[in-house]
Amino acid sequence: MIVKLIEIGRSSQLSEAGRPEEAYSLKEIFINSEHVVCLREDETFKRILKEGKLVDGLDERQSFTRIYLDRGQSGIDLTVVGAPGLIQQKLGLNTATKELLKG
Repeated sequence: MIVKLIEIGRSSQLSEAGRPEEAYSLKEIFINSEHVVCLREDETFKRILKEGKLVDGLDERQSFTRIYLDRGQSGIDLTVVGAPGLIQQKLGLNTATKELLKG
């Protein structure tokens, strides 16, 4: 199942003093839920939000989830807006349904 989520993107830019600093942006992404390996709360972005360094307009109570995706021999991780439980529901990942494999 393909699901639309909001990712927090990170990039570097130069400050007025000429020093590199991180900038953040929000963008829509589409994820195939069959490739999700792990969901974990991302406390780092919660702290950055409370420091006022993230995108304007986000509620200070907002939670973030780091999603780990399988890409064959390697993986990719990204951070999306929303608590892990909410993201789990959106991805249609139900932990109550268990299936015996080759048993």
